[in-house]
Amino acid sequence: MKISSIDQLGTFIKVLDNGSFSAAAALLDVSQPAVSQQVRELERRMGVKLVERVGRSVAPTAAGTSLLGFARQIVETAAQASEAVSDHANGVLGSVRLGTGGTACLHWLPPVLSALKQQHPALQVVVSTGNTDEFVRRVEHNQLDLALVTLPVSSRALQVTPALKDPFVVIGPAKGARLPRKTTAIHLAALPVIHFEPGANIRQLIDGWLLAGGVRLQPSMELGSVEAIKEMVANGLGYAIIPAMALRKADHRRLQVRAMEPALTRELGLIVRHDKPVTRALQAMIQALARHTPPGARPVRTGGKR
Repeated sequence: MKISSIDQLGTFIKVLDNGSFSAAAALLDVSQPAVSQQVRELERRMGVKLVERVGRSVAPTAAGTSLLGFARQIVETAAQASEAVSDHANGVLGSVRLGTGGTACLHWLPPVLSALKQQHPALQVVVSTGNTDEFVRRVEHNQLDLALVTLPVSSRALQVTPALKDPFVVIGPAKGARLPRKTTAIHLAALPVIHFEPGANIRQLIDGWLLAGGVRLQPSMELGSVEAIKEMVANGLGYAIIPAMALRKADHRRLQVRAMEPALTRELGLIVRHDKPVTRALQAMIQALARHTPPGARPVRTGGKR
């Protein structure tokens, strides 16, 4: 198969994964007519219609469905072969597309990426931030190579490897009402609580802990950023429950930090497609994450190969 045919297969995959020619064009940074032309040329080569419009989106025909799985394998194999040859020709390790939540991005990744850069200067890491549900979808669709997410995750397409256990803590303003050394849900019931936005895994974990303690809170504020929550608390606007990983040394001078009773811990893990080729770049990224544990967290030891 000619290289141009591999490019056409890649475009075909992008169109179906994103449900439209325009979305595929935006991701590929080309015009929509160029995407349409690539798909038409692939259909001409195959001698059969592969994509059809269904309402406002596009979907594979029966022939397109048959081709899609093979197309993914061909594109992945071609990329792996190109990377292997490039390693020998230029000493370039390759690239990794990594998804992670905002807290891990700020408090776990910097030393990981710094060490990785020193060991493999040519390795490119493209980091995207978001939430677990988004990353599950993007890894399933091969839009990301791997992602750090809050577990549990249920997907037959993905290999899930536990990586860290990160305890939660209660925080309050340094000059606010004093919290007990071990804080329960009842202690928070009468206080203004700043919470994470609804829908996120982290919000569900905290709400479950509160309900188990007999408390259903009406948050005084809901924010999507743990750093924003810390700032609001430090300025006396309320109390909050956050991952211990998010605390810096300076935070202990401006915040009350208390253990939770009973303890609440979240588990972070790596998700990768089962059929994802383990390139040198991907292996280096996984190993670097395993070597660095952020303050307050503890690693999960597993017998996995990745």
